[in-house]
Amino acid sequence: MAAFVDRVVLHVSGGTGGHGCVSVKREKFKPLGGPDGGNGGDGGDVILRVDDQTTTLLDYHHLPHRHATNGEMGRGDLRHGKNGETLILPVPDGTVVKTRDGEIITDLTGVGAEYVIARGGMGGLGNASLSSQKRKAPGFALLGIDGDSRDVVLELKTVADVALVGYPSAGKSSLIAALSAARPKIADYPFTTLTPNLGVVQAGNVRFTVADVPGLIEGASEGRGLGLDFLRHVERCAALVHVLDTATLEADRDPISDLETIEAELANYAVDMSFAGADGTVVPLNERPRLVALNKTDMPDGADMAEFVRKELEGRGYRVFEVSALTREGLRELSFAMAELVQNARDAAQTAPAVAPVEVVRPRSVNKAEFVIRKEERNLEPLFRVLGEKPERWVKQTDFTNDEAVGYLADRLAKLGVEDQLFKSGAKPGDAVAIGEDNAVLFDWEPTMAAGAELLASPRGTDLRLGEFTRPTRDQKRTEHQERRDAKEAARMELEAERKAGIWTESVNYKHQQGKKSE
Repeated sequence: MAAFVDRVVLHVSGGTGGHGCVSVKREKFKPLGGPDGGNGGDGGDVILRVDDQTTTLLDYHHLPHRHATNGEMGRGDLRHGKNGETLILPVPDGTVVKTRDGEIITDLTGVGAEYVIARGGMGGLGNASLSSQKRKAPGFALLGIDGDSRDVVLELKTVADVALVGYPSAGKSSLIAALSAARPKIADYPFTTLTPNLGVVQAGNVRFTVADVPGLIEGASEGRGLGLDFLRHVERCAALVHVLDTATLEADRDPISDLETIEAELANYAVDMSFAGADGTVVPLNERPRLVALNKTDMPDGADMAEFVRKELEGRGYRVFEVSALTREGLRELSFAMAELVQNARDAAQTAPAVAPVEVVRPRSVNKAEFVIRKEERNLEPLFRVLGEKPERWVKQTDFTNDEAVGYLADRLAKLGVEDQLFKSGAKPGDAVAIGEDNAVLFDWEPTMAAGAELLASPRGTDLRLGEFTRPTRDQKRTEHQERRDAKEAARMELEAERKAGIWTESVNYKHQQGKKSE
């Protein structure tokens, strides 16, 4: 049997972007075809969409991990990778999306409403897109980056106009079955209703929805019984109907005490700010329009108890209706009273001046820094951490096994002003520099050359600036020169010894000796 699940923790992640391609066009009679590596495709998004055929969050309870399709890699001959497909997750009408900490992200109401919960990753550029006038044939491509990954809480809050609240076995399920075409489970024991039931009621020209909320008991707002799990389904309702049992067999219960207990639980329940009205305020549950239905008046002593408590309830300001779900007595009057409250709420929503959100236009500052540098300490040595959207994204796109790609990253960071800012922050060559917060890339900082790699005659995929090069000292030059002279003298002596042994017919110094004789 399908279970009713109204709260789940969902782990979603967007698709990963495809890597760019490194390729050079090779075709007969075209020796300089140039780079033709295609771009990688973007990863797919994850979207939550309200579907009228979805009534529960059960699917996400069993399969809480959802991942969109990854983008394909680029290929040669300028063939770009295919974008990942968008993953659409259907949710019931009235689903509230929250963070783990309870912060409301969005409230999805109305069929077709949707929200992008996780963006797909950006695909990497191929070497064809990275080529320029100076860098005509790049030997590297950019990598695709991962999509957004987050954990969210989905809560289902029933969309209804009127909610029936009361103690277990007060007759709420029987009442909604008599008022509408809903057929909930009805039995003679407490907590028969374990899930909210919805029914559509027609009273004159007004059609509205009634929700049968599982029974509440004392302490429901603090987690006792089933109340805390289902009080959220009352938040959207414009009016409440207290269903009081006039024929209860429990000695310590009566309609007045039951009403006071339920009112106290409604007052203790904090309503989410997402259910604010047109004026931007939230109406607590115990301050919303309420009716009292004295149920089971057909039972022995039920009519007498209803007549006994009616005056006191009316004295407290409640409109009281004596009803019987079995004989349908008083249901017509109750349904028209509920329709009146619903219509008043709808009229107020239409006539109330909507609070227009103040649109604050914050133009991007021309001099706003693209990054910040935070000085830290690691193993008693200075560490400079670079934080910013662009530097962190560029690091993710870089293939660190390719020297030319690393050089390209260094040029981008230098052009952005990272090196100048590191100098101003007191960084010295050889200091540790980290880019990013989590999974940061750590390296020993060495200032790059002023000229870019595209101006250096280095093979594709390499960068001469990254090669190990140390300038020899004067003493090292003298030592190397003396070693070369000694090697030449040893070679002459070896050849002279071979001549004397009869291997050669003339001395290795023959030309030198002839020059002296001519003088």
